[in-house]
Amino acid sequence: GLAVVVMAYAIGPISGCHINPAITISMLVAGKIKTGDAIGYIVAQLLGAVAAAGVLYGIQKGMPGFILGEWALGSNGWGEGYLAAYSTASAFITEAVLTFLFLFVIFATTSKLGNSNMAGLAIGLTLVLIHLVAIPVTGTSVNPARSFGPAVFAGGKALSQLWLFVAAPLVGGILAAITWKGLFEKE
Repeated sequence: GLAVVVMAYAIGPISGCHINPAITISMLVAGKIKTGDAIGYIVAQLLGAVAAAGVLYGIQKGMPGFILGEWALGSNGWGEGYLAAYSTASAFITEAVLTFLFLFVIFATTSKLGNSNMAGLAIGLTLVLIHLVAIPVTGTSVNPARSFGPAVFAGGKALSQLWLFVAAPLVGGILAAITWKGLFEKE
């Protein structure tokens, strides 16, 4: 969450800080980004996630006794063997609802109604709060790219459960775009 605060101010003016496919798809649904740009951002987000997981793997393998486990490198998951062993339904609901809230804050703080100078801080702190709630349930994703990178390296259950960390954030993000555009955005 605090890294998002920094990135929002660092690359927000360049790219809108699109480091999350759920945000990009949500902005596409809301008509705030063009399809070609969205595709380019998503490809870059996924490649960046794999590169970041590769760096993390490079660091971790330097630790004596390191073993690339079932949900290695911060992979997201649920069920038996993962943190508090929440169900698939609990994981999906958590990721979808928290992504909805995250995107709603993004729409509100970056709109004409919001304070764009404080948007990065509000967005990043929202992500901190989301992590406090979701870590025991799923390890917290709300970002398909964040889940994709570690799953590529970990394989196994992390890769087989990746679908949820793509689908749930996209559902939450799309619902946030529809809600914001339908109820709050005025011409």
